[in-house]
Amino acid sequence: MPLARITAWKATLSVWVASLALLSAQVQLDSQFLGKSLGGWSVKRGRAAEYELSGSKYRTYKPEITPTPEGGIFVSLRIDYCRGMFSSNDFATLEMTFGPQGTLTSTQSSIAIQGRKITSDLMRTTLKIGETQGAVGAAVKMGGDLVADLTEKLSRENLVEAGRVTFPAAVRHNFNKVFQAVSYTPPVQAPMLPAAQPAQAGAALELRKP
Repeated sequence: MPLARITAWKATLSVWVASLALLSAQVQLDSQFLGKSLGGWSVKRGRAAEYELSGSKYRTYKPEITPTPEGGIFVSLRIDYCRGMFSSNDFATLEMTFGPQGTLTSTQSSIAIQGRKITSDLMRTTLKIGETQGAVGAAVKMGGDLVADLTEKLSRENLVEAGRVTFPAAVRHNFNKVFQAVSYTPPVQAPMLPAAQPAQAGAALELRKP
């Protein structure tokens, strides 16, 4: 191979490696951490966790996680109120969107009881794009507003069954656990290879044995 072509190939390789030197940031949800915080993914063939809240039994399924175009993630999970062997379960959905820096940007939930669906308003963060200071407080407020909205709307249904009345509390429980399971890894500058030095005129190609 001509020396000029070898030198050009080495220069191209150096540029390619340099382009990979800045490792991208990453927002992710630790599914195992979430499962453990809910009692373990031990039912439905490892796809769900069951637990009790205020004397009622609930089941949370592993979340669906979708990347967003902005670099964050969209998390959606299902929560069942387990009413017993001879009764059909009620269920809720919880949706949470996290921005590219791991901050919660919006959340919404709905509860289906005997075919009737009650949906909360969409709660959005008050933080500006890219702002992280006060993110935890903003998320806590969104969670509180979400539960308050669901509770108020459920109160119109004149429910008396304890597990149904406390369903918004189960949604809040899952909201907290998902929020705790999401992490943000900032971009890291990886070591870069030195740029290829131009070949000297008349320099010979040095071959070394492995």
